[in-house]
Amino acid sequence: MMHPAPMIGRLWIAGEWQDIGSGEWLSRSPSDPETIIGRFPIATPEQIDRAIATARDAFPSWRRQSRILRAECFDRLARLIERDTDSLAQLMAMEIGKPLSECRAEVIEGLHMVQYVFGTGREPIGQIVASEIPEKDAFVRRVPKGVVAVITPWNFPFAVPLWMLGPSLLEGNTVLFKPSESSPAVGQRLVELFLEAGFPGEVLQLLHGADAVGERLVQSPVVQVVLFTGSAAVGRTIMQQSAGMSDRIVAAEMGGKNAVIIAADAQLEMAVNAAILSAFKTAGQRCVSASRLIVAESLLARFTERFVATADRLRIGNPLNPQTFYGPLIHAAARDNVLRYNALAESEGAEILRRGGPIQPSDAPHGYFLSPQIYRLDSPKARCLQEEVFGPHVGIVSFRELPEAIDLANGTDYGLSLAVITESYRTMRLIREECRFGMGYVNLPCIGAEVHLPFGGVKRSGNGHPSAAGLVDTVTHRIAWTVNHGESIRMAQGLTAEVP
Repeated sequence: MMHPAPMIGRLWIAGEWQDIGSGEWLSRSPSDPETIIGRFPIATPEQIDRAIATARDAFPSWRRQSRILRAECFDRLARLIERDTDSLAQLMAMEIGKPLSECRAEVIEGLHMVQYVFGTGREPIGQIVASEIPEKDAFVRRVPKGVVAVITPWNFPFAVPLWMLGPSLLEGNTVLFKPSESSPAVGQRLVELFLEAGFPGEVLQLLHGADAVGERLVQSPVVQVVLFTGSAAVGRTIMQQSAGMSDRIVAAEMGGKNAVIIAADAQLEMAVNAAILSAFKTAGQRCVSASRLIVAESLLARFTERFVATADRLRIGNPLNPQTFYGPLIHAAARDNVLRYNALAESEGAEILRRGGPIQPSDAPHGYFLSPQIYRLDSPKARCLQEEVFGPHVGIVSFRELPEAIDLANGTDYGLSLAVITESYRTMRLIREECRFGMGYVNLPCIGAEVHLPFGGVKRSGNGHPSAAGLVDTVTHRIAWTVNHGESIRMAQGLTAEVP
């Protein structure tokens, strides 16, 4: 394990770097907690308020800037990300424990978002529609909302912020960015790239810290949009606190209890590989990770045997090792939470097919590593099959007929991601029409989103405002603009225009 010098953490507020806050937060590597990635100041209430005021004051001039010129900032940003792809991936692997290959893929995903945003800079920002009155022209235009708070998770510290920062800034909003306290180094590096790309220093503020920082942003009436990815509990609190602000909109992506449905006609090798990737990529620490495998009874024995044998072969260890399939849990509390769910599954009557627990890989013996837990349980209302675990923990549930599989897939409070493995176009269509989800996949894992598609869910997984390409309608609002070219007033619906 490399031990680079710790990063000097800084806040970016009102066009200035600040290295003093209310205290200091240490970012530690989950692969080796003795390795300090950086020391980061925690923003004070006064610093947060100054950042909010700066974003408010910078909004009028930023929104008046040419949309094409705003887009050209993203073109420059894309080139910088390409230049720094390898160093960004290495920093991410060190800070959050995701394997280097996954980190590099995430940087490329962030790059794709930046390229997508640049490409939309010259696209239309509205529509021309017909009026009832021939002398009138009617237009619909998108205009920016104002000040946007972006609160992001640790597990995708580069791509997810860019899903939110990109559309927000392109459309003319100003942004208050609070990265996760578990990945502040990647968040800071991202802001440094924005500034190097030539974005005006006042349109983007960087605020390090934990819950108190996010809470102060959410409580401010100046903030007109909150973009949040994280737990359902926190997302619900943000929406409740925002409900009294009539001009506030919240886009919240709040996790999932995702499933892979493996139909009786599934190709076995594809089914096993899709299930392994869905359940254990990133140690199951994705909001779209599968913690339920819904398997046709006729295929159950063969699938289970192959799935468990494949899980036994997974290499777990140092994220910088190119042979590693998955790395550590993000911190001790996350590891302990998964262990509690492992024990809960057994107490709820599960048949343990592969017992998961703490391990000490030879190439990273001090990190928060867990081996996969796999179990069989046909009690769909059991807590372990209902609650989000966020770790290498998966249950196998069987079904006989497809309607039963659909009921099982829909039978949780979440609705984020879903995959089905089948050779039948009729099965594909029925799953698409009857299951409730935000992102669906056929003969693929339930992970692997692309930036030009909306990213979000239903029920406890989201509130109808998807991220990535779907975010534009959240960070703008549509206005109607009607122009009369006649020499007198004529009204729609036959309304009289006579004035006594």
